[in-house]
Amino acid sequence: MEVLVKTGQFLLSISILVVLHEFGHFAFAKIFKTRVEKFYLFFNPWFSLFKLKRGETEYGIGWLPLGGYVKISGMIDESMDKEQMKLPPEPHEFRSKKTWERLLIMLGGVMVNFITALVIYSAILYTWGEEYLPNKNVEHGIMVDSLAYDMGLRNGDKILSLDGEEIENFYAIVSHLVLEDVKTIQLERNGQQEEIAFPENIIPKLLKNTGFIEARIPFYVGGFTKDSPAKKAGLKKGDKLIGINESSVKFFDEFKDTLSNYRNELIVITALRGEDSVSFNVTVPDEGLIGVSPGGILSEFFELERTEYSLLASIPAGINKGVETFGSYLKQLKLIFSPKTEAYKSLGGFITIGNIFPSVWNWQAFWNLTAFLSIILAIMNVLPIPALDGGHVIFLIYEMVTGRKPSDKFLEYAQMVGMILLLGLLLYANGNDIYKHFIK
Repeated sequence: MEVLVKTGQFLLSISILVVLHEFGHFAFAKIFKTRVEKFYLFFNPWFSLFKLKRGETEYGIGWLPLGGYVKISGMIDESMDKEQMKLPPEPHEFRSKKTWERLLIMLGGVMVNFITALVIYSAILYTWGEEYLPNKNVEHGIMVDSLAYDMGLRNGDKILSLDGEEIENFYAIVSHLVLEDVKTIQLERNGQQEEIAFPENIIPKLLKNTGFIEARIPFYVGGFTKDSPAKKAGLKKGDKLIGINESSVKFFDEFKDTLSNYRNELIVITALRGEDSVSFNVTVPDEGLIGVSPGGILSEFFELERTEYSLLASIPAGINKGVETFGSYLKQLKLIFSPKTEAYKSLGGFITIGNIFPSVWNWQAFWNLTAFLSIILAIMNVLPIPALDGGHVIFLIYEMVTGRKPSDKFLEYAQMVGMILLLGLLLYANGNDIYKHFIK
């Protein structure tokens, strides 16, 4: 069921964005009286799931969900309609239009995707407001994984600033470390202020980790593994673990560290269930784990900050959020093209994108992710790769600067090269998905 929910959200989101992107091209083509022969959601090699002719344009839905397209008369695109290009130019064709008109037609999709993201972010802020965990409210400090520990961070550390700059949102710390070329971390440990270095060579490992640091919270039972010794002993979800034998424990990391000292031994675990104190005898397996995971909702432990927006206030706030997201994704893209970060190894395809959607339908999350994907679609389409909008834009700018138009044969070959590059990227990204999820 989770797979169906994720897939449904992914397909709906992509469908909305593809239709709007292609509408951007379509709208500018119509403004400049350029004929649009086809307008398709998804590709339709050999056959279409649905098609309808209205005026000079055929509207349809293809069966291959790899995007969509508008076929504009007199333009070398993914349709590779060479026969049309052999005929003399007609006034309604793309190739007959002024250079600046063709440029706007090609940029129309990107422009609409970016505007769509701004509109969605504004609507989200107006409808739900904005909620986050202030770093100053993480009163118990952080809980670290092995990578953060090896770097020098410790459980209970309170991160004060990065390179001397205070970070207001706790959950922005990791992205700031990855994207902003941070050199030092200022923190408080046992009441004393310290500074540790953030090594650049840790970024490739950090990109693969999801639990680098987390807010340290009291240990409430959130779930159990299959055949969990703790569950068999009688623990239940919602129990607050407070002790092992004679040792008092408060946090999950303390519980794990203490538990590892009692491998293959019978221990007594003490927990609070409501107002009552309860105890359980558990035999700790050889791996030092008893099959229990922490749980709880952040708002139960921390005071979250929430900002409400009026309709007028939500518009500039949404624009600001969209611009910040745009800049942040450009920095992420830079990581992918930097071999030393090895970010290209984490590049994902449809499975990765689908998995970012929640397993239950949540409209706030859906629209947040749709806005983010809209920005990604805009940026990716404007990359200077033949077969993408950005490739056409580069050739048009060349024509505007030099006054010389690239030959149709050159554009045809460039289109073919671009399509091969995109197919290779598609195979690599989705191959990464298959390797990570089914082989590794």
